[in-house]
Amino acid sequence: MLGEKCVLYDRDCIECMECETCDLDPKKICDNCGKCIDFQDVASIKIDKIYTNPAEYSEE
Repeated sequence: MLGEKCVLYDRDCIECMECETCDLDPKKICDNCGKCIDFQDVASIKIDKIYTNPAEYSEE
């Protein structure tokens, strides 16, 4: 891994393995379970108005 850039810090890789450590359990090697990622399954947007006639539209 020497010669590669560190993914966490602005330096060359020193093989400290900090990038392989689990964020939730520092004693564990990351296994890409995804439990540390905060994301929602569903996203939504609010629609204020639908224009069916282009003549009604005016940019605000």
